[in-house]
Amino acid sequence: MSLRISPNTTQHFISKSLSLSCEEKGNSTGWRLMRYTERGVKSGCVSNWGSITGSACTIRSTYTGDSGVYWCESGSGEYSDAVNITVHDGDVILESPVHPMTEGDSVTLRCKYWTTSSNIKADFYKDGVLIKNETTGEMTIPAVSKSDEGFYKCKSPDKGESPESWMTVRVVSPGSSTSVLVGVVVGLVVAGVLLVILLVLLCRYKNTKSNIFVIYH
Repeated sequence: MSLRISPNTTQHFISKSLSLSCEEKGNSTGWRLMRYTERGVKSGCVSNWGSITGSACTIRSTYTGDSGVYWCESGSGEYSDAVNITVHDGDVILESPVHPMTEGDSVTLRCKYWTTSSNIKADFYKDGVLIKNETTGEMTIPAVSKSDEGFYKCKSPDKGESPESWMTVRVVSPGSSTSVLVGVVVGLVVAGVLLVILLVLLCRYKNTKSNIFVIYH
């Protein structure tokens, strides 16, 4: 189960359309959208903040009160990953991943200005420290690692700065294929050792048999 957001970013400008939907392998039945804002927890896509469009809940005109934590929940108590959405009334936002990244993934952060859909020249910060200046308005990390996890924001010299957004990086755990490979290698090593022991015992047996033959002849 996952929460899909369009536009696919954690930060949004005010007075824009925002679509959210709960999907499980293409099936959205049996799940409801939840959100927690300064007004408390809300269940479902209710008329005072959103409207149903197909299988999605659409906020037709965002405002700062829509900022909060959103997630999907099933009747049996299952949950999707929660997403922290920020609706900003300033001039600059940072486009960043909605969901956690996995180690080795490539990620691109973009600095956006209110009046244009193109990127703007900006400085990029991680945990309050300047890490890069980009004239293109976007910063790419080719292969993220756990050390890249943190709060990111962008700042334009003449247009202002974005809020901060947290980027999560998940560590890759050894897969089942790796476990199988390790098991095969260990098995081959053990078989090799047993074969060597068997050959040694066989040689000793032959030598002993030869000695007995010499004694009796």
